Amino acid sequence: MRFLRQSLVGVFLASLTLALLFVAVQMITGAIQDVIARDTAKPPARERVFTVSVRTAELQTVTPYLEAFGEVQSRRRLELRAALGGRVISLADDFEDGGTVTAGEILVELDPADTQSALDRAKSDLLDAQFEERDAERSLLLAQDELKSAEAQAELRERALQRQRDLESRGVGATASVEEAELSATSAQQSVLARRIALAQAESRVDQATTLLARARIALEAAERDLDDMTIRAGFGGTLTDVTLVEGRLVAANEKLAELVDPDALEVAFRVSTAQFVRLLDEDGTLLNAPVTVSLEVTGADLTATGRISRDSGSAGEGQTGRLIFARLDSASGFKPGDFVTVTVQEQAVDAVVRLPSSVLDAAGTVLVLGADDRLETLPVQLIRRQGDEVLLRGAGLEGREVVIGRTPLLGSGVRVRPLRVEESADADMVELTDTQRAQLVAQVEASEGMPQDVKTRMLGQLEAAQVPASLVRRIENRAGG
Repeated sequence: MRFLRQSLVGVFLASLTLALLFVAVQMITGAIQDVIARDTAKPPARERVFTVSVRTAELQTVTPYLEAFGEVQSRRRLELRAALGGRVISLADDFEDGGTVTAGEILVELDPADTQSALDRAKSDLLDAQFEERDAERSLLLAQDELKSAEAQAELRERALQRQRDLESRGVGATASVEEAELSATSAQQSVLARRIALAQAESRVDQATTLLARARIALEAAERDLDDMTIRAGFGGTLTDVTLVEGRLVAANEKLAELVDPDALEVAFRVSTAQFVRLLDEDGTLLNAPVTVSLEVTGADLTATGRISRDSGSAGEGQTGRLIFARLDSASGFKPGDFVTVTVQEQAVDAVVRLPSSVLDAAGTVLVLGADDRLETLPVQLIRRQGDEVLLRGAGLEGREVVIGRTPLLGSGVRVRPLRVEESADADMVELTDTQRAQLVAQVEASEGMPQDVKTRMLGQLEAAQVPASLVRRIENRAGG
């Protein structure tokens, strides 16, 4: 009996041990399967939220501007050339490149010996012509007196002939006396004819003397001009440039000696496209007298000047496109002819447009706007004008919508975002953070293990400021997964 009881107890304990072992095996197997299932299972998907900067689209009247590059030049330029050849005997003290001269100042003197001799000969020829004219006039007076005398004599001979004929008709006179009187009258008529020929010759001599005197005066004036051309004077006050002359040098006729430029009469010539040129025309097709601003970027101090459009070129130019426009500068201190400058032209005002950064517009002509539940929507717009880093847009339903600026390829229609609202100002890329947002961003930067320490220090310093760059906020939140 005792044996049976002990055997049953042993069987019971063995069964209990096997049951415990079986339970233990089941627990271990279940745990291993749970671990394997947990390692292979995908984590639940979480929607990524991007932080974007948005700006409210407001319709406004904008005065656009046009930018072009041009060259400063002077409206008054004078080439100093030698009308005659000769040796340089004198130069002005300021006759040098960059020298300033006044109107009428003597700049260059050439050797006047040959021209002075020519002037003296011209004066002598003029005296001869004047003497010849006086002598011809005296000869004309004498010829006129001789003609009168011959005509009077011929009249007397004619009366004598008439008396002899009367006597012959009464039977008193002789035939020989009549013939002698006829011969005398004929001789007197020939004498009158000779005197008329002499008078005509005297008149012709007077005409020749008048012509000779005119030629002598012309030659004298030419000689005086040649003598005056040996002295070169400044036509107006200005600055000399391209000076290629020294004292004692022989110069040829029409050789360029220098160039005189008026530094106070400056203008800028710049070329624009045909489309830009059309925007500068009024309703009548006349070029607007639009204001322009000229700037020259130099190290340390930029030069600026203002002016107005004055005219455009009469032709497009050989091998050129667009239109060449000229603008007169009001006051251009520091500018020199030949400066390559940037020209900004103020165009006509454009009404009912939205001015936004150029980063809002994609190649398809659409912008991203903030919709319901902070999700993005695509809105088609019309590009009116580009203004540097900004664009002028129009579109149905654009007014009053919040437009995403600084869009990236990760953004698109339907994407949920966290908007950072910025105002249109000089600090449009800066945003103000709440204390909670600032604390979250600081914690994300401090928890980042792959960020270099110097970069982390710089970011933390920027986050402590009152206004934080919007690009920095987007960078931190996008790195942390939205």
